Amino acid sequence: MTIELALGPGAEFDAIRELLARWGDRAEGIGDDAAVLALPRGDALVASVDTAVEGRHFRRDWLTPREIAYRATTAALSDLAAMASHPRGILVALCVPAAWRSALGDLADGIGDAVDIARTRILGGNISGGTELSITTTVLGSTFTPLTRGGARPGDSVYVTGTLGGVGAELEALLAAAPPTRHRARFVHPMARIREAIWLSEHGATSAVDVSDGLAADARHVAAASGVGLSLDADLVPRFDDVTAEQALASGEEYELLVTARAPFDVAAFEARFDVPLTRIGDVVAGAATVEFRGARVATVRGYDHFSP
Repeated sequence: MTIELALGPGAEFDAIRELLARWGDRAEGIGDDAAVLALPRGDALVASVDTAVEGRHFRRDWLTPREIAYRATTAALSDLAAMASHPRGILVALCVPAAWRSALGDLADGIGDAVDIARTRILGGNISGGTELSITTTVLGSTFTPLTRGGARPGDSVYVTGTLGGVGAELEALLAAAPPTRHRARFVHPMARIREAIWLSEHGATSAVDVSDGLAADARHVAAASGVGLSLDADLVPRFDDVTAEQALASGEEYELLVTARAPFDVAAFEARFDVPLTRIGDVVAGAATVEFRGARVATVRGYDHFSP
């Protein structure tokens, strides 16, 4: 564990010491007013921030504190994956109510789990009390050639990683107070496809977005940002056999990647390296910035709305 400066007295700093005891050498440079991050020469800094709020993004009776913190951190790291960025570190701001204080160590462990998988470090952050738990994660990465939503061009093919629909199926079960589905592990332990994204970028990807709000919604983001149309075959979208095409297209918090590419990817090489499916689901076409889904009635599939009731 690297602490540049000693921490002073008080309950806030006692909490920070508790976090650092859990994180060990996964945290570095903690103790000053800000983190200092060295980047490879010529790389661009990639930064994003994501907040998970109790009652809005998670419920305590659905997940353990460790699972909640892992999912919140992974959601932020997935934004680096969408940009094909190497993670360089994260900053974590915690609002911890009194009712959650005894779970601080478990929250720290969940953050640490996500950091370990992403092979990155905790560089600092903030902690305070409040009325509801919230976890705000700022992720910092670097890349020489950022992959954006705006690079798709007519003639590109459209691909998606993974198998969709399981997360949405488990969420529906939770909302209905039904028994867990066989997809619970996908809901509890999503993966940020960081290494997969870097490989795809190195092999010709032209644009990317992570599937956080649902493939239908996120495909529309690519179409709008690139000023192109996407013609997708809903029947080709990889999904579990117990979910419909509509459910697979609407399922959010999947954190898979929707990517476009001019030349075909070596799908066999990708799948052999990462043990993750890579499926071609359609084409980029000239025209209005819209998405057409062939083969399923999906006109009303919207995905997650962050301001919906």
